[in-house]
Amino acid sequence: MIHGRVRAPKPMTMQDAIEIATKLMNKKIGTLVECQTENKKRLDNTSKNNQNQQQPNKRKNTGRAYTARHGEKKHYDGSKPLCSKCYYHHDGP
Repeated sequence: MIHGRVRAPKPMTMQDAIEIATKLMNKKIGTLVECQTENKKRLDNTSKNNQNQQQPNKRKNTGRAYTARHGEKKHYDGSKPLCSKCYYHHDGP
C-alpha cells in the first residue's frame, strides 16, 4: 500500500500525487529487485558449492532371488563347444 508511506503534505495537484506515487512505486520495485537479486546470488553460490562436493555412495536396492534347489543342474542343449578356459559354451579360443 502506498498511501501508508506518504510522508509529504497533501499534494497540491493530481499531477503531484501521481509523481509521488510513481517515485514510491519505483523505489518499492527497486528494493524488491535488489532483494531478489541477492537471494538469487546466494542460491547460485550454494548450488555451485554443492556441485564440487562428492555425493555419498548409495547402494542400489538390488535384490537377488535365492531359491532352494535339490542339486539339479541344467545341462547345455546347444551346439557350441565347451571352452576349457572359462567353462562356458562358445565358439573361438
